[in-house]
Parts: sequence; C-alpha cells; structure tokens
Amino acid sequence: MSEQTSTQMPRLNLTRSMAMYEEAKRLTPGGMMGIRRPYNFVVGEYPIFIERGHGGHIVDVDGNDYIDMLCAYGPIILGYDEPEINDAVKAQMDKGFCFSLVQPIQNQLQERLTRLIPSAEMVILVKTGSDATSVAVRIARGATDRDLILRCGYHGWHDWAVENHGGVPQAFQDLTEEFAYGDLADLEARLEGNKDRVAGIIITPVGHPLAAPVMAPPAGYLEGVRALADRYGAVLIFDEIRTGFRVSMGGAQQRYGVTPDLSTFGKAMANGYPISAVVGKEKYMKVCESKVFISSTFFPNSLEMVAAMKCLDILEREKTLDTIWERGTRFLEELERLVADSGVPVTVSGIPPMPFLTFDRVDSHYKARRERFYTETIRRGLFIQPFHHWYICAGHTEADLARALQIIREALAVVAAAFPTA
Repeated sequence: MSEQTSTQMPRLNLTRSMAMYEEAKRLTPGGMMGIRRPYNFVVGEYPIFIERGHGGHIVDVDGNDYIDMLCAYGPIILGYDEPEINDAVKAQMDKGFCFSLVQPIQNQLQERLTRLIPSAEMVILVKTGSDATSVAVRIARGATDRDLILRCGYHGWHDWAVENHGGVPQAFQDLTEEFAYGDLADLEARLEGNKDRVAGIIITPVGHPLAAPVMAPPAGYLEGVRALADRYGAVLIFDEIRTGFRVSMGGAQQRYGVTPDLSTFGKAMANGYPISAVVGKEKYMKVCESKVFISSTFFPNSLEMVAAMKCLDILEREKTLDTIWERGTRFLEELERLVADSGVPVTVSGIPPMPFLTFDRVDSHYKARRERFYTETIRRGLFIQPFHHWYICAGHTEADLARALQIIREALAVVAAAFPTA
C-alpha cells in the first residue's frame, strides 16, 4: 500500500454551503426535506447546496467539482444540462404549458410508452414516483374491491407506503404488509394468510431494500411472483421508477421477460424534468373512467412531456443504455477486483447501471469504516451516498469512471490503514 493512496485528504472548503444551510434551517424544517438532509451523508464533509451540473459532474456553491454518481437520485440518465432537451422545453414555453385542457403532446408520449413498455396498453401521466405508485395502488384496489397491499422495498412517501412514521394513521399502516424480496415462500404465506383480501402486490423487480445491497432478481423469482399473483387474484404492480429507461427501454420487465398488470415509470424518463407514468393492461386502467378518481392541476403540464419525448429520442437514437451497460459492466468488474485487493470487509452489489458497496458488519468498526470511506471519496471529488445505490449515466465519460475507481481505491486504502481487521 503506497503512502500516497493511504493518506487522508484535507477537508473541502464548504463555507458557503454551510452558511446557506444555517439560513435554510430558519426557513424550512431541517433546511431541506428527507433524504437530502446532511445526516444522510457525512455531516460536515458533503456540500449541501449545488450551483450547477455539467455532463456527469456537479459543482457546489463553493466551486468544488464532483463526479456525480448519485445522479439526482436517479433522474439524470443522459447528463446534466442536455441542450437538446432544454431547447425543446424552451420552444414549448412559447406555446404555453399549463392549461385547463390537455395538449396534443400527451397523446404522442402516451402512444410512445405503449410501444416501448410490455405492460403498457394504456397510460396515465403524473408527476412523481410517489404519485405513480399511489395511482397504481388505487387502481388495484378499485379493480379488485379489496384493500390490502403487499409491498416490497421503498415505493414513495404517501401514507399507504410508509410505516412507523409520525402523521401516518395506524389504520393506513394496517392496509399494507411488507414481504421479503427474493423469498417466494414468504410472499405465498402472506397471500395465504390474507385470502381474498389482497388487492395488489407491488415490487421493484430489481430489489433495493433500504440501506442494503441492490439485488438482481434470482432465477425464477419474478416468474414465481407473477404466478402467485394470478393464483390469488391480486394485481401485480412493478415499481419501475428506478429501473425504467435504465435497465432497458422497456424496463426490467422487458429485460427479465415477466409482464406485470400495472407498472410505474419515472426518474430517467425525462432526464430530470418531473414526470412519471402509470401504465398497464386496459382491463385495470379502465377503472379510472368511472370507479377510481385521479386528478391534479399539474398532471397535464406539457414541458415535462416534451422533455420526456426528447429524452426518449436520444436514448433510442444513441443506444444509450447499451453504452451504460457496457461501461457499467466494466466498472462493476473492476470494483470487485479493487475491493478484493483492498482487504476491507465490503460487499460489491448491484447491476451494471446501479452499483453499490455495503460495509460488512464483521466487527464494531463497520460504521466507522463506512464514514471514513465516504469522507475520503467526497474529499477526492466523487459524489456518492452511504445509504443509496449509485448510478452510471451517459454523461460519465470513460475518464470519469476511471477516476471514480481510482478514488474508491484510495479511499479503501485509507480505511484499511485506519481500521485493520483481525
């Protein structure tokens, strides 16, 4: 281990970020909402306010430039400041984008989604991932006249999707039940124990339990979930908010060959513009014509639809996902090699577009190892998150990914020196 790679880096200058954070805490609870709060990173080491983005990089308000492998938690698939998308959105602004009625772009985008996504016979366009999963759950309940939802992993912040949080009535929590990803026996037991009560099963086809390794579906698992949903009369919902337009153009359902009844798509759909979609089989989607109410002032806004159309244009024209998978495969392979060489007890997980490292609980130092690692990576200019998987986007050049690997190698060397294993 060389002296250079095992040397800790000095702390970044974050003066403006920290001052803005103090101001923000006077203006909004916690300074910002949820997962963007500093305690989700390494307090005092990470920037809090970002000035701009370019390609696969972000620049904070203090002028520090980072390779960004968090990609705004997933929406950035092409890269920041994509001129084709921005120009298309600006042109739409001249026509207007918020009306009492819908604009023609809605039909165009919805038709395109029915062409791309195996489960998409009809489409509802909304704004956020939580919007989409909540619409899908409401459709499942309306279509089956049942109430219980079996869920797996994170599906948003609405009342039905969270538990053990203040402000969520117990009555809502009692209408959802969580099952373990990859365990068909667990799912079957929950279906059997709630016969004729389960309206829907919602699952992210590529598993991502909170703060745990990202998991590709085990052989036969998604097929088994599909069969169980059919046997018990439950609507099968794939939450593809993260995997859509990243795992493949038709989502994980296309890559792994299992078609759900309903699906939700978002994040990478418009390279950062706020739009998501619920797609599904006509017999279920049709309940929204009479039985199920869905409405919002801003769902029909067209700027995001234009951004989505242009993003899909680029993804198809440039075969972007092929490039991401090729680069991601090499990145993941090299990550496994350098982790093995480091001797640090960490586990490499994920799929090529979404890699991650988990610090193994081999002794009492695993949290300290994790904090030291992420301290060293951010100080060296790599923006990743301790509790969320990373992303590879088209804006990451070969040089960016090579530099990211070198930073990870150096950070692991610091960890190895500071916290040797027995």
